[in-house]
Amino acid sequence: MQLTDLPNDPIVAAWVAIVRASNGLIAAVAADGKAAGFPPLEWYDVLWELERRCPDRGLRPFELERGLLIAQYNVSRLVERLCQAGYVERRRCESDARGQFLVITDKGKAIRQKMWPVYLASIQRHIGACLSADEARALCALLVRVASTGNDRDGRG
Repeated sequence: MQLTDLPNDPIVAAWVAIVRASNGLIAAVAADGKAAGFPPLEWYDVLWELERRCPDRGLRPFELERGLLIAQYNVSRLVERLCQAGYVERRRCESDARGQFLVITDKGKAIRQKMWPVYLASIQRHIGACLSADEARALCALLVRVASTGNDRDGRG
């Protein structure tokens, strides 16, 4: 992608660049994980969110969805595959008979830990090779600001 490939309007150009960069980076990192023989990047995202936020109690499905880095249009199917693989288990919610918690298993923690070095190397190759640490911090700050504004507008806070 070149600057000349973008629309003239700077705001629209920023939108197009963000979407193209995001899609391309996700595809590249996912391909690196697949080439290393690991489950899909989406699996890593779910496992990391469960381990990071609440490794013992687990998360309710709606809590999990809020924290995912990758858009999930059908989290329930993804969670079902993770449960079948033995990486996640469902636990009943004592305070809500219909509710459940999703908890990462020891097997899930182990595969996530094996996946991370491959994904880290891929992130370094695809982003770190293009940006200095200062540029990465500046880009991160800008994207956090944009993401916060977007969340405020759509009511998801």
